[in-house]
Amino acid sequence: MAPKDPLLATLKVCVLNLQSDGEMVTDANPHLASCCELLELVLRKGLQQPVISLVHRDYWQSFEQLTQHDACGRLSALSLALEQTRVCRKLLSAQGRGRYLLRLALSRKALPQFITHLLHTPRVLEWYSPSMSILRNEEFVEPFMSLLLVLSHMEFKLNMENCSFLDESWLLPVCETYEVVPCREVGMVLRYLSGRVFVLDLMPGSQAQVDMFICPGDIIDEINGTSLRNSKNGQAGVVLSRLKGCPLTISVLRWRAQDGTVYRPLIKHLRALRMENPSLQLGPAPSQQSATKDQRSSPSQCLKEGRIVYIVQFLGKTSIGMFGGKEVLQHAIPQVLQKNQPSKEVLLDMKETHLTCTDRSSKQELFQHHYPEISCVGRFGQPDYTVFAFCVANSPDTPQSTGFCCVALQASTIKECEEIVCRIATGFKHTEWFV
Repeated sequence: MAPKDPLLATLKVCVLNLQSDGEMVTDANPHLASCCELLELVLRKGLQQPVISLVHRDYWQSFEQLTQHDACGRLSALSLALEQTRVCRKLLSAQGRGRYLLRLALSRKALPQFITHLLHTPRVLEWYSPSMSILRNEEFVEPFMSLLLVLSHMEFKLNMENCSFLDESWLLPVCETYEVVPCREVGMVLRYLSGRVFVLDLMPGSQAQVDMFICPGDIIDEINGTSLRNSKNGQAGVVLSRLKGCPLTISVLRWRAQDGTVYRPLIKHLRALRMENPSLQLGPAPSQQSATKDQRSSPSQCLKEGRIVYIVQFLGKTSIGMFGGKEVLQHAIPQVLQKNQPSKEVLLDMKETHLTCTDRSSKQELFQHHYPEISCVGRFGQPDYTVFAFCVANSPDTPQSTGFCCVALQASTIKECEEIVCRIATGFKHTEWFV
């Protein structure tokens, strides 16, 4: 009876589970981390350490050596993957780089090719023990390569930017990216801990608090493509000051995992933050929690990608001349109403950088305006009216020649009307204006 290796038997079960979950494998797949960990264990099994060396050898060094022993240039795919891994500033250890390389190989369906090169490079293969390694056992290496071929026929769609925790864990955090309008200050209180930039608190009335795109306990991973991994004190502030007046793209790592529990590799860091700052409140701000409660009970709101979207009536729009200040609203709103344009039920979605209005029935986008294009916003002066409006240039490219128009909408309640006006006003209040 042919001998069996428990690692290969477990890996086979894991590969079958990946196959049974569907055609596309993403980071949300519950079997992905286990599969990657088993591949790592196979590549480490029997890997011998040099007799005299201060550096612990890992499978990453095995792949690095392959390009040095190849004189024919036949390792172009591996060379590209190795170079992409080397230049990634979010990886600080050989373990992190090896894991990143494995994820790249799965995404590019190149893992069988990489292992084949290793098996045909004697000087590197000699690093593995003949008696212990799966790679040097003829009875085990064939079924292992068969499993790799199965993996290479599967579609892997993995987020390669979400790699800051590969040094520590195969479990990856929830990673989200947000766009923030140009503003004088985002309004976050930061704490640097273990080379990461944690958010301790949000300043009242700041862009961060109003847009609700980040919570205390979350990590700022990247700003406009600049990694903050292994940051020193003040580095995030330096990056933000250099980008002052520019739109910001911020990558955020959530302290909550996909299942809503605390992301495990962060537990010790969050405890340290709590000891340092006992007032640290993890989770959504109270305003977010109350907004969610209101949303559940109100038929005039819905959720879209985690944001509250208002269901309002679009009453129409009209040109108002060459002046778009707040003084014109009291005259402009009646002008729109007098035109008696057919009203439409629409979804008003106020994002971080702009707002959109979509016909609720046809799903057709009626308009989209970035906050810098809006010159003023307000609601109708009479106390019991729920009509609100904003002014925007007819043509953002040449507003001087085309003038402004007034867009009027109606909310379900006075409270909701005031909320929408405040959110739009906050959007352009934080915007930098340039002449």
